[in-house]
Amino acid sequence: MGSALGEAGVTLVASEEGGTSNFLIPNGTFFFVLAIFLVVLGVIGKFVVPPIQKVLGERERMLVKTAEDNRRAVELEAAAEADYRGELAVARTESSAIRDEVRADGRSALDEKRARANEEVAGVVQEANEELKLASDAISGDLRSSVETLSTTLASRVLGVEVSGSSASAGR
Repeated sequence: MGSALGEAGVTLVASEEGGTSNFLIPNGTFFFVLAIFLVVLGVIGKFVVPPIQKVLGERERMLVKTAEDNRRAVELEAAAEADYRGELAVARTESSAIRDEVRADGRSALDEKRARANEEVAGVVQEANEELKLASDAISGDLRSSVETLSTTLASRVLGVEVSGSSASAGR
């Protein structure tokens, strides 16, 4: 009996749903849901999509502008780098020329000072030679008279006889 009751319950449920209607043929509910869908679609299309498209368009323009600014910045950087390298090369050339000029001036000043020092040294050496010659002449005269006196004294002591300065010079 339980199985007969179960089958009868199934047929009863199927007949209550309106087993005569065909699900392929639309009824009033379908058209009502379709109308609501179209209204919601229209509201979304009119009020939601344009602000989103506007924001997306602005974002796209901003991206294009940023890309253009980046490209210009790269070009400006390359130009600035080229200018920097050019100025650096000019500065190095100028500094090299100035350094060479200063070295040449330094060498000429050094040569001039060296020549002046050599002249001074030559003058001092000349004066010293003259002073030494005068001193040697003066000393040699004194030494000759001292040597003569010493030689006569020495000869007198060696010989034991008094020797005079004139006979010693005559004996030579």
